[in-house]
Amino acid sequence: MRIPSFMTLQEFLAWDAPWGPPWQLVDGEPQAMAPGSRTHNGILGELNALIRNHFVDCGSPCSIIPTPGIVPRIRADINFRIPDLAITCSSYQQEEYYLTDPVLVVEILSPSNQAETWTNIWAYTSIPSLKEILIIRSTAIGAELLRRDASGNWPERPMKIEAGVLELTSIDFSVDITAIYRGTRLATG
Repeated sequence: MRIPSFMTLQEFLAWDAPWGPPWQLVDGEPQAMAPGSRTHNGILGELNALIRNHFVDCGSPCSIIPTPGIVPRIRADINFRIPDLAITCSSYQQEEYYLTDPVLVVEILSPSNQAETWTNIWAYTSIPSLKEILIIRSTAIGAELLRRDASGNWPERPMKIEAGVLELTSIDFSVDITAIYRGTRLATG
């Protein structure tokens, strides 16, 4: 099957992509996404469970969505990005193929795709509803966090979290950073 070299968002959503890994659309170019490592997927599963349990415990209306489609506001007609996780706190009545109002996006940074991941991260900052972007390392315990300030501006550089509590104000959630690595080769104790 021939992969188109350029597509619009509407063409991409109607496209019958080859079976296998998920595809994203980056500036009109369809790109297959490589599968995550065991550590990457372990972090993804643990964080998903921790946040879901938090939502259940506090009765939150928010939902955690694994590998959702996200359409950045800038160049929206030729972009469809896929982060590892996203949180939305609004309901929907008709089926959606991408989240229109995420408040938090999570990317797990792998050594093989750092440049592509950071390109996606900066594209996410154009989404008006987004309050935080969490970038989790998969080679060592640690994360980086971008958080909009009260004026709606993003910082020039992410805040680094090497140890201690990871706080996500967008969803009123906090956890020791080591907890999201439970079950991985990086887990301590």
